[in-house]
Amino acid sequence: MSRVWFSQPLETVATFWRVIRRDGITLGFTSHDQDLWLSGVLHRSAPGIVPSAIRRSADFEPDSAEVQGALSHDSIAAADLALGRFDGARVQIGLVDWESRESHVIYRGSIGTVIEEAGTFTAALESRKIELQRDPVPRTSPSCRATFCGPGCTLSAAQFTHAATVLGFDLETNAASLSAPTMLDSFIGGQLRWLDGPQAGLSAGIVANLPGALVLDIPLDQSPPPGTRVLLREGCDRTLATCAGRFANAANFQGEPHLPGNDLVTRYPSQSG
Repeated sequence: MSRVWFSQPLETVATFWRVIRRDGITLGFTSHDQDLWLSGVLHRSAPGIVPSAIRRSADFEPDSAEVQGALSHDSIAAADLALGRFDGARVQIGLVDWESRESHVIYRGSIGTVIEEAGTFTAALESRKIELQRDPVPRTSPSCRATFCGPGCTLSAAQFTHAATVLGFDLETNAASLSAPTMLDSFIGGQLRWLDGPQAGLSAGIVANLPGALVLDIPLDQSPPPGTRVLLREGCDRTLATCAGRFANAANFQGEPHLPGNDLVTRYPSQSG
């Protein structure tokens, strides 16, 4: 039988919230005055961080919630918020009995907009219902709609992922010189994931290459030290020619390169002389 919360005048109940960042780090907090272990995660006592009222509805409109707090806990730093480490992180908010450790999750979602001001932050939360607003119907396109090495592409990500180290970094061009094991041209349109240094756990897209360097789409404030480890994922320009010629994967091409465009549909007939 499930517990009925707040059925008694006085209960040993606190709020907990768990943040699962995209870089794999999980943070737990509770409004209790002591740290609590819950589901294998240590939830730090953070009475200065509180969730606002959570509105849940029975229709398809997204549930609303937000989290407010002070930037006083070591786990939530202004620099991490500015770097986007919490953007898109999954969030769980619930109730916990601090004596029996019985818990119940009342909200699941992800972090949307984060606002920082005067040493405090406010994070707007997006519920799982927002996924119902996404259009799942694919549209025709001359280029491939599948994510490289993702669903539909079927290629192995491990085959096109390479370990490398930083040899140098140019802040002016935002380009990293790397000990890449393959031709740099093959990484255009791919991804770089930092394994060490201040950017550890974050990823950046590769938009171009310079002589001996790769240009990233996210500018850095400071140069990573030489020897910083990274993972490089090769890129794909999503054309049929590349899919067939470079990857021999034309059978899984998720596009319509030979479909007539709008210019052909609206073309007027002409009488040949």
